[in-house]
Amino acid sequence: MGSTSNSNSLGNVLERLETLAQQYRLHKPSKLPVPDDTNSTQHTLGSKKRAAVLVCLFQDPYGDLRVILTKRASTLSTHSGEVSLPGGKREEGDADDVQTALREAKEEIGLDPSLVNVVTVLEPFVTKIGLTVVPVLGILSDMKAFSPSPNAAEVEAIFDAPIEMFLKDENRREEEREWMGVKYLLHYFDYEAETEKYVIWALTAGILIEAASFVFERPPAFLEQRPNFWNRATNSNTTTT
Repeated sequence: MGSTSNSNSLGNVLERLETLAQQYRLHKPSKLPVPDDTNSTQHTLGSKKRAAVLVCLFQDPYGDLRVILTKRASTLSTHSGEVSLPGGKREEGDADDVQTALREAKEEIGLDPSLVNVVTVLEPFVTKIGLTVVPVLGILSDMKAFSPSPNAAEVEAIFDAPIEMFLKDENRREEEREWMGVKYLLHYFDYEAETEKYVIWALTAGILIEAASFVFERPPAFLEQRPNFWNRATNSNTTTT
């Protein structure tokens, strides 16, 4: 009874995501505005530095919904050896954040953009240095057609993990930090794939918590208490068009 219920529940989730993907294709939204920095020094770098990452989901043979992740190459100058989502900085030729995420995924892991059905563009995050990071949520239409091909200069390994784990209070720990007098929590998720142990933390963990909350329409089973600076892009765009 339990497994049937879970299967039905996941079926409803997938049906909703597919419907949203169809709506996205029919009514592709305009690109997200870059934070207006003209009246605030807090966002000086926000409009000049923008990136996008791809939260690419697929259903495994056991019926679980999983997300594709990478381990960054140890030779990279920043965040070397850390777990991340495929993605990178926006280039002049990119039409929007979706194109940035898909282009970077193609360059980093060999994922053909035509295999990804974009579901939505999630709320952007802003790092301490003012880099706006836009998560693009998509579904891999045919996992068998995807042949992972890591770019050795950027990616050491490609693996996947169940997206729902980022809502559970299991294999998780937290660290309290402070920024401009306000305390926040950094979350660390431990995961093992093919005898390799990975730690998914900081911004990547925050994005995956947000993505999982969107997918399953429920909050995490733990106190998130995210840093205020992550919300700067959202807070600076409070007006509607």
